[in-house]
Amino acid sequence: MKLTGARGARSYQRLVRAQKHLMATKPPPFSAGELESLCKILADTTHGLTGSEIESFLTQAKIKDVEPGITKWKRLYNALATRQNRDGNADRVFGFIRLGLDPARYVGQHAVFEDRRTAINAVLALCGFEYRPDGKFVIVEAASTLSEAEARAHRLRAALSSRGVHPDVIAACRVELVQHNAFHAVLEASKSVGEKLRRRTGLQSDGAQLTDEALGGDSPRLKINGFTSDSEKSEQRGFTNLMKGLFGVFRNPTAHTPRTEWNMTEEDALDLFSIASYVHRRIDRAI
Repeated sequence: MKLTGARGARSYQRLVRAQKHLMATKPPPFSAGELESLCKILADTTHGLTGSEIESFLTQAKIKDVEPGITKWKRLYNALATRQNRDGNADRVFGFIRLGLDPARYVGQHAVFEDRRTAINAVLALCGFEYRPDGKFVIVEAASTLSEAEARAHRLRAALSSRGVHPDVIAACRVELVQHNAFHAVLEASKSVGEKLRRRTGLQSDGAQLTDEALGGDSPRLKINGFTSDSEKSEQRGFTNLMKGLFGVFRNPTAHTPRTEWNMTEEDALDLFSIASYVHRRIDRAI
């Protein structure tokens, strides 16, 4: 089946930048090659959606299943291409991807979700899009080559995985690093620590005050150890100071300093993630 409107979604990025807001209009059609790649990922024989899942999601997305009896990826391609040609835009294609990669469907299958999302993002990066872990599409700087798109989609995950970074840190700032936005990635990683403290304690404060209320004093709300010996109490105080340092060095500058005046390299950001990851794990195990 021939696919019309092959200018692709990259022009949509320029449109959105000009209008300065996301998804202000229907995204232009994907090119034939882009759509084929997306369908081969989504309908992969071994790792992709099942035939019944494809049928269900096409129905939910209000896309006609024009040739249900053929190979899965071709079946999906023909259905999406037909609808895209009819609409003159890729809105329903984005809708199908969102259904197929709905995070709620992957509870207990985090690795499967990330494998599919990473593969999809390697294609979307060429068009200036990314699909986030929270199930939303965002605009990113379009990759100029396939190698760049694949490297962008896989490099961050490999770097974080090699460091054993806590999944809550990854969830908080993955999209910012994929966009090469270390400034806001730092802010989100730091904020995730405070949010976890509030969830564990029921407190509503923030920063140093939250740290003191949650971890400080002679009878802390959260204890990272048995808190009986002098050594354990010293460790608790040290951890409390580490938390304050995390907020003071990384969170407060990013929250109150213009981005142009405060530079954070990706290497430094990754080091921060390791610190934030350590803090998350100690809070997880706290009594």
